[in-house]
Formats: sequence, C-alpha cells, structure tokens
Amino acid sequence: MVACTNNEEPTTENADNKQTSEVTETTETKEPAQEMILATTTSTQDSGLLDVLIPIFEEKHNVKVKTIAVGTGQALAMGEQGEADALLTHAPSSEEKLVESQDVVNRKRVMYNDFIIVGPKADPAGINGADVKTAFQKIFETGATFVSRGDDSGTHKMELTLWASAELDPTTESWYLETGQGMGNTLQLSTEKEGYVLTDRATYLAHAKNFNHMVILVEGDDVLLNIYHVMQVNNEKHNLVNGGAGKLFVDFMVSDEAQAVIKEFGIDQYGQPLFFQYTE
Repeated sequence: MVACTNNEEPTTENADNKQTSEVTETTETKEPAQEMILATTTSTQDSGLLDVLIPIFEEKHNVKVKTIAVGTGQALAMGEQGEADALLTHAPSSEEKLVESQDVVNRKRVMYNDFIIVGPKADPAGINGADVKTAFQKIFETGATFVSRGDDSGTHKMELTLWASAELDPTTESWYLETGQGMGNTLQLSTEKEGYVLTDRATYLAHAKNFNHMVILVEGDDVLLNIYHVMQVNNEKHNLVNGGAGKLFVDFMVSDEAQAVIKEFGIDQYGQPLFFQYTE
C-alpha cells in the first residue's frame, strides 16, 4: 500500500507542474498589445536599416509594426489621408506642408546621408568630379542616357530640383527614362542602359555588388545633403490613427538607443556608415 501511495503522489505533482509550465508559456508568448503602420521612403528599407531598428522597437514597446515602403510622396500622401500612424521621409519642404496643415505633428530630424550621381565607368558625358550643375548640363548637352525614378519620391523631387537649378527640362528628351519604381530597380535599369542616375548613397552601397561597372562620379556638393525626418500622423485630425504608437516610434527614432544603431549601421559590411546621426 505504501508503494502504491508513493507512485500516485509524483504523478499528481507532475500534472501540476505541466499545467504550471503551460500557463507560464502562455504568459511569455503574449500577443503584441497594439499595431501601427509606418509609411517610409524605400531607402530606409532597401538599405536594411529598418530590418535592424524595427525589431528593437517592437520588443521594447510591444508594438507590431507594419512597414509600407514607398516613395516619399506616397508616404506623405498616406499621412495626409490618415492611412499611417508614423512617417519616415526625406523631402523637408513637402513635409513642412503637412505640418502646416496639421496632418502630422511631432516632426523631428533623425539622420542624414547624401545623394550621389552614379554612372558607367566609361563616363560618356564626362561628368566625373564636376559640380552638380555642370554635371547635369553635360548630360543634357551630350544626350547621355539618364534614368529617373519618376515616382514623386524624395529622390525624384531632389532630381527635379537639380534640373531646375540648371535651368534645364529633360523630361521630353528621348534619352531621359523614367521607371516609376524604387531606387533599387532604378539602379538596375540604369546599369542595363548604361545611364546616369541620382541615388541616395545608402541604397547604392547596399546594391553596389550588383552594379560593378557603375561608379560614383559626382559627390560632396552641398546641395546633395539628404535629410530624414520622422513624424507622427495627427490623431486629433485623423481619428483612426494610433497616435500613441506613432509618438512612441518618433521618440524611439531620436533616442540614444536608435541613434547608436544608426551611427554604426553599414560599417561592418561597407566600411562606412550608410546614415549619420542628425537629431536636433
């Protein structure tokens, strides 16, 4: 009888332990408390930066982020229509219009890199080392192939500004090609067509191994500075917006933790950072 009793007690204890373990597992694997939509420029996605930052944010705040990477113009339009909770973009003048209309609030500078003009090593227009205005003039005069994103992105907006500064309009020229796509695909087409292209440095470096006969020809001009801002969509104007999560994301992006990641991102793989800290 004693042996039977001893065998039964461990069995009951094991069952209790199993139930406790199941409860613990359920508690530890809880679902995120809330979700948010981030509308962002393609360069932050194509470069791989968000693949590092988003998981840190999600773990820290228990928020699931749905990232929609589009041209900056489209991202800003999503904010204007209340279709995103936070924006990460690089078209300051367009962003300021949304601040004025109160579609976005809490806009903060977060980082920068620069634009560069990339082209074939043969450099048929002879722009290597030129300033931006001279480079665009030479491309126009020689009719060398130029590939534009043509998608109302921050990069496209900058490109059009640079053409206008040179008092040139290439949009009706046969050598001027528009992809209507992101930076990665536009770089690919420029490689195939052996054309020139304006790109952000981060996306170029992230894809450079695929474009080994395309090189940086114009860089360092002050007008090529590429500044990124983060902002939350105004939930007081757009009542379906998750204002709390949007604010958390803005605060995270300018935090010491996120800025430390931005500072180091790209150094191990490319020998230089793809973005630079630039908080206010």
